[in-house]
Amino acid sequence: MKEIAILLLLAVMVNGCGSSSAVQTPSGSVWQSAMSGGVGTSSGFSFNTQFTVSSNGALSISTFELLNPKTTCFGTVGPTPTGTLNVTFNSADQVTGTFSFTIPSGNGDTVTLTSTSVTGTVNTSNYNTLSGGIIVGTWALAPGSGSSCVVASGTFTMTQTGT
Repeated sequence: MKEIAILLLLAVMVNGCGSSSAVQTPSGSVWQSAMSGGVGTSSGFSFNTQFTVSSNGALSISTFELLNPKTTCFGTVGPTPTGTLNVTFNSADQVTGTFSFTIPSGNGDTVTLTSTSVTGTVNTSNYNTLSGGIIVGTWALAPGSGSSCVVASGTFTMTQTGT
């Protein structure tokens, strides 16, 4: 009986040291992105978005707004952006993880954001909701056929605001 109690205690302790449970973004949480780098009109992209994260890390985008479509070559956003956010958190509820996000344009251009630097904290008593999220990474623009965009890349920072 003592062995079973010790094994259960060990299982609880190990589970508390880290988790791969899905981390949720709270309703009303907005992510603001600032992107630097690029060339001419193939630069200066910025956007706001809201999303939720499914248990497999896939993002469900509820809103997306390109903030400067008239000053970039990108024009209008085509199909809804897609992405993933895969994070774990430690016993201090600090988040680490990876992020990918793809923004297609109506012209066939594609901006892809990737990151291995996702930070923030998680509230485990409130369905593993993320707060203070910051994602830092790189972006790349692949122009579509006949597009005025050129191949470009740079860095980005996304910051979670509101809850």
